[in-house]
Amino acid sequence: MEGMEESSKPEGKKETQERTTLQNIKNRSLKAAVIGLGYVGLPMAVEMAQAGYQVQGIDIDGTKVAKLRAGKSYVIGIEDKVVQSLAQAGLFIAGTDYAAVAQADVIVICVPTPLTAEHQPDISFIAAAVDGITPYLREGCLVILESTTYPGTTEERVKQPIEAAKGWKVGQQFHVCYSPERVDPGSVHYGVKNTPKIIGGSTPSCLSYGKAFYGSFLNEIVPVRSTAVAETAKLFENTFRSVNIALVNELTPACEQMGVNIWEVLDAAATKPFGYMPFYPGPGIGGHCIPIDPIYLSWAAGRQGSELQFISLADMTNRKMPERVVKRAAELLEQNGSSMQGARIVLAGMAYKKDIDDLRESPALDVYRLLGEAGADVVYTDPMVPVFRKDDGALAQAQPASPALWAGADLVIITTDHTGFDYQEMADHAKQIFDTRNATAGCVGGNIVVLGQPVRPDVNAVHDVKEIHQMQNHENMRVSQTAGGDKRGVTDLTETDRASHFKQSHENSGGSHGES
Repeated sequence: MEGMEESSKPEGKKETQERTTLQNIKNRSLKAAVIGLGYVGLPMAVEMAQAGYQVQGIDIDGTKVAKLRAGKSYVIGIEDKVVQSLAQAGLFIAGTDYAAVAQADVIVICVPTPLTAEHQPDISFIAAAVDGITPYLREGCLVILESTTYPGTTEERVKQPIEAAKGWKVGQQFHVCYSPERVDPGSVHYGVKNTPKIIGGSTPSCLSYGKAFYGSFLNEIVPVRSTAVAETAKLFENTFRSVNIALVNELTPACEQMGVNIWEVLDAAATKPFGYMPFYPGPGIGGHCIPIDPIYLSWAAGRQGSELQFISLADMTNRKMPERVVKRAAELLEQNGSSMQGARIVLAGMAYKKDIDDLRESPALDVYRLLGEAGADVVYTDPMVPVFRKDDGALAQAQPASPALWAGADLVIITTDHTGFDYQEMADHAKQIFDTRNATAGCVGGNIVVLGQPVRPDVNAVHDVKEIHQMQNHENMRVSQTAGGDKRGVTDLTETDRASHFKQSHENSGGSHGES
């Protein structure tokens, strides 16, 4: 492992240290600590432990730690029995005390990096984690930051504070790397092990250590020249998605007015086998990455005097989608002779993405709040989210999905396309459905309005109501079904290879759901 120690020590000592480190990785005698046991940290800790490393998980949330100590997982994809078996084998234990870092050779920081109330980067959790681990770091350790953050954070907020506090030199007495998380919550295709792992080091020896460690249990390591390159790559990945989702969200109402079905447009464009990746409209963007990461990049560019206008425009466009959904809902109620004031509205889905329980930055939360502010009587149903805390601190309880729930609503708005919902049952009983995800593609019923499908005003006398409903049913029945359960309306696309292309392109794009 080249350059493990960059110091003036005799070459023999340096080579001995390198061999020792490699041997300790090979025989799994290195011990690791993971700081932050959320959607990123817990899967990483479990992956390390399953590879044979002894892992100490540390989180300031005592409730999480108590659940893990009781053998209970709170992250989808990590089963209780896995947590229990690793604990019984002595490979994983959770706690709240940073003192456990004193036994660790490798420390991986996976803490949140949200935005402040002023829409600026908030790296206070990183600063707190570094402050917490520093007194307990032992010489020769490797500190890896995985939290998504702006370029320069690793050097400024990890390396420099440790050097100042300990009197050490990076690459000599300790090592620092940045390796961004790439978690796709709820994915059945990609997890920690098989997702390529970008990594940059503060020095060549830091990078060598990081590559050797991660390479011992992950399938593919992607080394880059510096921590700043790795930090920027992560931000750009999700900025790319934010901008393209915003483009589709901006095009959606235009297509509605032009009489064009945007779902057909997008699926037709997706047949191009090169130079195109599909993204889909929705009620907004959610998750920790797509709504937040571009702001970190824009902020970092701004402090260097550069303005990233695409990011600002995309952020504004995507954040307006919940307002657009509520406005359209009001129009649909008025067309049926009622108003938003006092209307019974059911939101189907609160999570930001299908088949997960993650509420972070979920656009459904904004839709829920805006409907309430407009005077509607709002309830929700979500098989993954039994309860959530509203802005006023009160708890909202999920209603069980049932024919009675649908029938009792003046309007049902599909905000999350969970596969657990019976959409045909919904269509059979609801007075009206506003589908923001095209989840009802293939359902029969003239009471469905899909975001992005042509608007047909009542003043249009060309078709009577019956014929309009027949046309809507025909459009909804033309559908491509992906392996992941996503339904997209398509026109005359029955060839096996084309359906396969739709499946692959949608899985690669991640739609507009906001996963990492």
